[in-house]
Amino acid sequence: MKTALILFSALSFIGYGSACFFSSRMKQEFLRYCLASQRMIVGALQWVAGVGLLAGMSQPWMGQAAAGGLALMMLIAVIVRIQIRDSLLQTIPALFYLALNAYLCLAGF
Repeated sequence: MKTALILFSALSFIGYGSACFFSSRMKQEFLRYCLASQRMIVGALQWVAGVGLLAGMSQPWMGQAAAGGLALMMLIAVIVRIQIRDSLLQTIPALFYLALNAYLCLAGF
């Protein structure tokens, strides 16, 4: 079960990180978040952390570090969504990934 959670999170963040580079929709979202200048670095960090989760399957410390970094990033995402007054429905994905990656970090690989 934990392997499935790792793969789900890793593929999600690799996809989301990649979208930060190529998607015009993501450009608009980062404008809405008031973080347009941070879009590329956020995308790169998410992509690298997603790869780190995959690498954690053979190097557990790397997976735990990546999961911890993603949990922190998602905590910041929740704070940003509260600041821009997003609805709970809009905030749920960030809360979900915060909980998932906090679990992966704390439970170990």
